[in-house]
Amino acid sequence: MAIAITSTAGAERWQVLRLLVARKTVLISLVVLGVLVAAAALAPWISPFDPYKLSIMNRLQAPGAAHWFGTDDFGRDVFSRVIHGGRLSLAVGFLVVVLSGVLGIALGLIAGFFRGADKVVSRVIDAMMAFPDILLAIALVAALGPSLMNVVIALGIVYAPRLARIVRASTLVIRELPFVEAARALGVPTRRIVTVHVLRNLVSPILVQGTFIFAYAILAEAGLSFLGVGVSPDIPTWGTMINAGQQYMGKADWIMVFPGVAIVLSVLSLQLVGDGLRDVLDPRLRKEL
Repeated sequence: MAIAITSTAGAERWQVLRLLVARKTVLISLVVLGVLVAAAALAPWISPFDPYKLSIMNRLQAPGAAHWFGTDDFGRDVFSRVIHGGRLSLAVGFLVVVLSGVLGIALGLIAGFFRGADKVVSRVIDAMMAFPDILLAIALVAALGPSLMNVVIALGIVYAPRLARIVRASTLVIRELPFVEAARALGVPTRRIVTVHVLRNLVSPILVQGTFIFAYAILAEAGLSFLGVGVSPDIPTWGTMINAGQQYMGKADWIMVFPGVAIVLSVLSLQLVGDGLRDVLDPRLRKEL
């Protein structure tokens, strides 16, 4: 019986993967994401120049054979800084997904499964979502201090309510289903019901929302760095590069264009993958594919 269940689950995963890659937009997005992640991961080995090395003699050189993306106002190679900056920008996005996932799932499960805590937790979630994301993030970073880890913490807190509302809504439905009622009648501990019977059925919406939060976090980090309240300007991220290049707009646009293109490609790809996952993992939408 266990073998049959495992085989069915494996077949289901393969069907989801097949439907996902069958969509050209999703497949192209996965390829683009793979290239960006690979470039960021291999940046120390594939970057032609040291991203921190100054070369005043080569400052503000246009893109060419020597410097593919040109150089910035300190003569640093923009291509090397873009792929090194991707390491931090993508890492921030991933860490924000993890932190917001832990906080959002915990709050959503508590609010959705335990009726007594629902009102309190829901009011906290509503209060946090009443503020625009970027304003709340700026306030938290200002209170914690500008640093890479504080940016992650601030954005994790900002985006946790998004996931918490989805988890809460799904938990309210799942907790009334017959298999949960049967588990209660059999005396299964509440902790096991929540983690095994409820949480396992929330994987699909959590994965979909996680891709969107990943994209939002990359944009938010770039916005905070652009405003000068995020990561230190000495650290190359896509946001700090755009911030540094704004004063040369019209004279050396490539300083801003290439990190901006990297942000657009990563965010758009994540959004398209998230849309694809939503369509494939929802049984009602899957029938239309």
